[in-house]
Amino acid sequence: PHAAHVVFTCGAKLTMHPLDVTHKALMSKAWIDSVGKLGTRVGAAAAAMLTFYERFDMEKYGQDGGPLHDPCVIAWLLRPELFGGKDCNVCVETGSELTMGQTVVDWWGVTGRPKNCTVIDRIDSDGFYALILERLARL
Repeated sequence: PHAAHVVFTCGAKLTMHPLDVTHKALMSKAWIDSVGKLGTRVGAAAAAMLTFYERFDMEKYGQDGGPLHDPCVIAWLLRPELFGGKDCNVCVETGSELTMGQTVVDWWGVTGRPKNCTVIDRIDSDGFYALILERLARL
């Protein structure tokens, strides 16, 4: 948490993709099947890995599919228009036994602290999965 605190207070332009947004874009079984139907070794391998990953997340979170956290960041770099958010102040808790490391987002600006991070809270999940499928098809 102390290293994260340094990052959030360093003055660099930051963008954060919290789990709240990555869980808004869940892999469906139909989409994973479409990856497997690419007819390539990459498609078959990706579908096999995603099937396991999705099953684990469905059991863990009780949802109808699993999120893809890290690919959200790459998709944002490739097509930022698939995402939306706003500038906020973000702090990292470094002094509590109960919440050590928690990021605290001042979404409504109630603290008066300077905005230090763009916090992503929206994703076009259909566009996100179309982008991943299109990129996998190139491999």
